[in-house]
Amino acid sequence: MQLSPDTIATYPAVAPCLSGVSETMLWSLHNRACEARRHDGILDDPKTISIHDAIDYDFHHNFGTPGGSLAARAAQIDQTLRQWLTTHPDGLVVSLGEGLETQASRVDNGRMRWLSVDLPHAISLREEFIAPTSRFLHLAASALLPSWMDHVDPAAGLCVIAQGLLMYFQPRLVEELFCSISARFPGATMVFDTVPAWFSRLTLKGLKQTPHYLLPQMPWGIDQDRIEKTLKTWHPGVAGIEFLRYRAPRGLHRYLSDMVETMPIFRHQVPCLLKVML
Repeated sequence: MQLSPDTIATYPAVAPCLSGVSETMLWSLHNRACEARRHDGILDDPKTISIHDAIDYDFHHNFGTPGGSLAARAAQIDQTLRQWLTTHPDGLVVSLGEGLETQASRVDNGRMRWLSVDLPHAISLREEFIAPTSRFLHLAASALLPSWMDHVDPAAGLCVIAQGLLMYFQPRLVEELFCSISARFPGATMVFDTVPAWFSRLTLKGLKQTPHYLLPQMPWGIDQDRIEKTLKTWHPGVAGIEFLRYRAPRGLHRYLSDMVETMPIFRHQVPCLLKVML
């Protein structure tokens, strides 16, 4: 799509003071904004472009030129949420650790509710650009603490999103969070992504996205063929698991993704996006 300059809002310049895992919100923002700027992009998101333009940060220096996979992940979650909203039009979406994600505006049906849960400094930066409303609320809290669940009313349906988050937690903490959500909200849907074990190990040793940016450690890695058994072992309330396919939209990254899918030895050792029915 080609965006007119008139569709892109202007925000005052903001210098983010982020490091570690919190800084990854700028990495994913950069991916989505670069994709949204393309005439053949898979995301229609002028708000993300506006936020990207307003952030005083050297995105290309730190993150390089995106291959589009993180934007494709966001687009697939968008599609999954739109489908979920057809049967839960008044439902509540809880997005854990979403940083500067603008997904709520991309999927809004005019009736849904949204709760963004993130650390206080992340919520503070988010509110420089995205103001909470009566339907779209912000909560400054750790996703790992069960207190955020006290703010959730699942009566009209609940979908919990954890996009680009769980891999940064220790495996024991991921299990505890998954079990807490499963026990507290039977019938809910969860959507989250994983990285394979080999990639997790590389980050623990020190893996650079570019010569100028060291990826935060990702302690939780799991191969695709172990996911279903692991989740059902964690909690017997898992009713179903669906793997959601996403790939880089073009170029070398797309070619490599297509090639890996044809190789049985590697096909389970790739990043995964899944929908879990509780």
